[in-house]
Amino acid sequence: MNTQKVMRLIVGCLVIVAMVKIFFHPSSSKDTSVKTHQIIQGGNFWAKQHIPQLNLVHNEEDPVKKEHAGNTEVQPEEKETIQSNQEELEPEIPDDTPMDPLKIVHLDLKGAAPKVKYLEEIFPLLSTLGANGILLEYEDMFPYEGELSILKSSFAYSPEDIEKIKSLAKQHKLELIPLVQVFGHLEFVLKHEKFFKLREVETYPNSLNPQAQGSMDLVQDMLTQVMKKHPEAKWFHIGADEVRGLGESEDSKRWLEANSGDMGKLFFNHVTAVGRFMTKLKRGIKLILWDDMFRKLSSDTIKESGLQDLASPMIWKYIPNMDVKEIGNYISKYEQAGFKGVWFASAFKGASGIDQKWTPISHHLKNHLQWQKVIQSMPQYKSVRFQGIALTGWQRYEHHTVLCELLPVAIPSLAVCLQTLKYGSFDTEAEKEVQHLLGCQVELSNNECKGASFPGSDVYEMVKKLNDNLESSVKKIMQSYHVKGSFSPYHRKRSFANPRNLAFFKDGLKKLMDEWDSFLLTFRKNMEAIFYPDTLEEWLEENVNEHIERLHEMVVDVERIIKLNGQPKVDPSKMR
Repeated sequence: MNTQKVMRLIVGCLVIVAMVKIFFHPSSSKDTSVKTHQIIQGGNFWAKQHIPQLNLVHNEEDPVKKEHAGNTEVQPEEKETIQSNQEELEPEIPDDTPMDPLKIVHLDLKGAAPKVKYLEEIFPLLSTLGANGILLEYEDMFPYEGELSILKSSFAYSPEDIEKIKSLAKQHKLELIPLVQVFGHLEFVLKHEKFFKLREVETYPNSLNPQAQGSMDLVQDMLTQVMKKHPEAKWFHIGADEVRGLGESEDSKRWLEANSGDMGKLFFNHVTAVGRFMTKLKRGIKLILWDDMFRKLSSDTIKESGLQDLASPMIWKYIPNMDVKEIGNYISKYEQAGFKGVWFASAFKGASGIDQKWTPISHHLKNHLQWQKVIQSMPQYKSVRFQGIALTGWQRYEHHTVLCELLPVAIPSLAVCLQTLKYGSFDTEAEKEVQHLLGCQVELSNNECKGASFPGSDVYEMVKKLNDNLESSVKKIMQSYHVKGSFSPYHRKRSFANPRNLAFFKDGLKKLMDEWDSFLLTFRKNMEAIFYPDTLEEWLEENVNEHIERLHEMVVDVERIIKLNGQPKVDPSKMR
């Protein structure tokens, strides 16, 4: 009897153990069902939602079109290079791209690139303000190597700097998206004599000749080097906006003659070739490009190119009175062309004037309010997904133009724009949050943020003072009664003046010069903490030196001429 009880007990235990194993064993199969769009409550695109993933990998073994210049097909040597690069860049990117639309802050490094130390300070702020990504437009700040080393700036980021930036982005949950221009806006490349032969217009450095032997080699080398530094990137922006002069080179003219003058195809052949190269270089990478070059083309023309299987368009518009209906027409066209996703691009700085020094917050707020209307309209587009918005912060209109607003100067504008996207408008709640995070009260009517305490706020305050007071203070003293009447350029040129008249403004002039000199010593120190020497030199020369030098020259002339005790005029031709 005891034996039977023992046997029953053993059998019972085995059954329980088996049931426990079955119950707790993890499933080996994945749910591969396609997730469908959910209705977005209240028009809020930043709410949690399940949206189908966009697979940007081009599944066909479609070689680069033969119409593309010389080296269009992937040659055996290139295949080996690509395979080698893939091996170095593996493992493949996991398909875990964030489901919610991203809010990405664009950092334009083609001028006034911030030091990594400053990025260390602002990345946490950007994350707190609601950003969850960074669009990093390297231009000449990337540490290109080998034959491309000529492209990098004297102050380009080092490989260690890039690793630090990546680490900071990851730490603060900011999706890092590299941007490398592959067609237009290649001034930083084509300005070098070595690459003159690759220009679309011989005398202009703007755009690449897509038919020239060596053009694809150049682009592939650039992309490969950047991708090697960003093997974990889920998204990659290939630019391709404003391809100035396309079709003007002799190579392109011959191609157009042989292809019915199809400019759209000329453009698409190059960007799709780049797209296929990238998807072979890194399986799973999701590509983005600016949309302006195909806005006027039909959906059928776009679809025929195959671009919709390789990339997502980023529709950009930066003006305050943006036409929402026009943007809707673009979205409809791109949906019909077969794009599964679409991005938007607004602006928080660098889009209100080629030499703008002080960011007009209201200008950029209005732009974002218009984009908010577009975002709220997205549920009507059933087969295209809104993937995110890039808040662009342009530092130059192009490589050869002057600096726009410095990044610290635009932080209040960026905060206002991000909070507007978060709340749907810049209401009282959004305003309070900006005040809490920046430590300043935004005054839209005066276009300023008073009492700022955010990283770089010292530069913000000092640029405001320079912008508001430097030129006006110099003009004021130059327009004073005694300077206008007794110390004109004519008098100074001939060392001819009454010391009594000079005495009326001499001390005030010297005091003004000393005050600005002292101010600028502090300004230099604060700028050097954020920017490299070339930025400081350029900004001062463009915005400060003219006025300060005028003061210094005036003081020197006053002190020299006052000692002459009102002597007769000196013949300028006899002066040294």
